[in-house]
Amino acid sequence: MSAPGVSPPPLDHRADAVRDAAVIDVGSNSVRLVLYRLEGRAIWTVYNEKVLAGLGRDLGSTGRLSPGGVEAALSALRRFRAVLDAARPDDIFTAATAAVREAADGADFVGRVLAETGLTLRVLSGQEEARYAALGVLAGSPRGEGVVGDLGGASLELVRLTTEGPVEGATLALGPFALDGVRPDRVRGEIETRLAPYADRFRAKSFQAVGGAWRNLALLHMRMSGYPLQIVHQYEMSRADALDAARFLSRQSKASLETIEGVSKKRLETLPHAAMVMEALIEQLGIETIAVSAYGLREGLLFEGMSPRFQGLDPLIEGYAALTGRQGIDETLGPALEAWLAPVFDVLPAAFGDRDRVLRAAACRLADLGARLHPDHRADLVFEQVLRAPVAGQTHAERAFLAVAAFSRHTSASSVPDGATVSRLLSEPQRRRARALGAAVRLGCDLSGRSSVLLAQSRLGLKGDRLILSATEGWSDMLLGEQTARRATQLAGLLGVKLDIRR
Repeated sequence: MSAPGVSPPPLDHRADAVRDAAVIDVGSNSVRLVLYRLEGRAIWTVYNEKVLAGLGRDLGSTGRLSPGGVEAALSALRRFRAVLDAARPDDIFTAATAAVREAADGADFVGRVLAETGLTLRVLSGQEEARYAALGVLAGSPRGEGVVGDLGGASLELVRLTTEGPVEGATLALGPFALDGVRPDRVRGEIETRLAPYADRFRAKSFQAVGGAWRNLALLHMRMSGYPLQIVHQYEMSRADALDAARFLSRQSKASLETIEGVSKKRLETLPHAAMVMEALIEQLGIETIAVSAYGLREGLLFEGMSPRFQGLDPLIEGYAALTGRQGIDETLGPALEAWLAPVFDVLPAAFGDRDRVLRAAACRLADLGARLHPDHRADLVFEQVLRAPVAGQTHAERAFLAVAAFSRHTSASSVPDGATVSRLLSEPQRRRARALGAAVRLGCDLSGRSSVLLAQSRLGLKGDRLILSATEGWSDMLLGEQTARRATQLAGLLGVKLDIRR
């Protein structure tokens, strides 16, 4: 085990690239332990425990950590130490942020933590905190762009994202604890005043929102709009929608917020403040779209520990490859299917632009998902799992697309379990393409007996209005059979072409 708080070697130094890691995050409001299973580029949360200690509650008025918060945090960290001793993860990361960094007695707290738990807290600078938040966003959404904003109890970290990654960051005293001494009727104006000097520097069309308060704001907007898929990660709001939600929240009393279903009761005191900060950011930075990230500082620490080889992989493809690993009989089936289907799907009009190939690769990795489920229920269960799987790197529309493809991999039925959600997230051509992709995967699996070796002896192509299925010389017998013809006929129908089986 690595020494507590010390950066470990690259996470893929084992041949199988599977490791267990732990992150202890000591924030201004919460103290958290998260245990992860790392499978190459795929990040799985195994255990997550949070204590709202409120370390930074008195920071704005006294410049020191809250005495009650210190005791609550130390109690939590002693328990976390016991959990770590039992779990024995390969790597342990620790991070303390704004409250410990800014408090006059922050160093004393770090010393007590070491003495009482044996954990060495790494106190991040504001620049480091911003950078790790941005790396976390990239770990969960490699195409993330614009500006990342991580709102904690004492500070707001802003960092700009480019194609090269995070390039510059700043820490602003805009957390609710940092404005604790400001009169309630002047908080909005103080937020605007403190943000103004940074407005031009961080002006952007896209904003990546990190932090529990903003996740709850997104959940509220989902409730307000009747959004059917209750998954926060990569949930997107337009400027107008986010402003509506923020203005509604910022003007509510605590009693009113308590009546709203879905709003975390533990965040009632800080939600109106977070909403005011969001409103100011949208107006002063010229933001047009807001995407919420469930990944942040903790995942940024993990991402930095990965080798460049893993960092460069697509988290969607790798996540589904890991999800279905060891369920089937041939671990090379997914990549083989991807290559086998390319001559057909590469020539079709794009359904998701340049994302088509990534989605096709992910769908092929899902070929064996459900292999151990009851065949009468497999299609429905796989649909639900894919729609809500904790796999990063996909929009909500892409989730629905892959869920329909996974469903159609196991059945020819056209009615999916959650049709209302699918219809809201996908256009009719996208739904039809998903069904065709699933049918194509089903054909490849049944034709080959789910063997990449046998699959390589057949060819699938699209020429004009004909879907052509053929075999290499001496292998034509593998094309025989009622089931092969039935699967191929279904695929041709979904593509709107005629079937041509060449034996």
